[in-house]
Amino acid sequence: MKLNTNSNIYTIVYASVMVIVVAFCLAFISDLLRPLQDDNVANDKRSQILAALNIRNVENVQEEYDRVLLRDIVVDVNGNTVQESNGFQVESKEILAKNDADKRLPVYVCKVESDTLYVIPLFGRGLWGELWGYLALKNDFRTVYGVYMSHASETAGLGARITEEQFQEKFIGKMVFNEGDFAEVLLGVKKKVETPDSEVDAITGATLTSDGVDDMFKTSLTPYNKFFESLTESVQP
Repeated sequence: MKLNTNSNIYTIVYASVMVIVVAFCLAFISDLLRPLQDDNVANDKRSQILAALNIRNVENVQEEYDRVLLRDIVVDVNGNTVQESNGFQVESKEILAKNDADKRLPVYVCKVESDTLYVIPLFGRGLWGELWGYLALKNDFRTVYGVYMSHASETAGLGARITEEQFQEKFIGKMVFNEGDFAEVLLGVKKKVETPDSEVDAITGATLTSDGVDDMFKTSLTPYNKFFESLTESVQP
């Protein structure tokens, strides 16, 4: 029997078959490429952590990351270590959980040359979307060793400048906490800097993004207060 290729039924059946075939092919290709995609995402995260350690433009990211990482622990808001490894696998929703009891906070303990450093993830919100990054602290737990920041959709030439090394380098050496007091996060971005030891000038024309970075430091570091207290106590003579 000859098919009537001009009929509505033929058109509907043909279109339905093509949709199914294309959907199957796309699903197959997606599954096939997923391991590669996951590796790329993981390496991007490693490169961001390395950037906070002032290690940038690395040829072999995973090799360099494995070289400097001592351990990636997970702590809670009470300062207790709840997991001795695999902090890298902690998802942002666990870090940002509204209930303190549900928070899982990764800490990347690294060694660069002779310095032991502590890298903490950062999460915030700018003018148009999410902000994120990593902050590396020296082993006094209150001095910035380095920082990396990125964004989802800040304005090019204005808020997007938080990604520039020139801006990020301004935080190196800044004080995050008062000595022996981790209750208040001092590190910030201000339109008018009054405490140069802990503050950086806001980006001109990007007030809301700068405010977002300032708030990001406060909200991201505060849950680690008791952990830093416990570290300070453990190194006291």
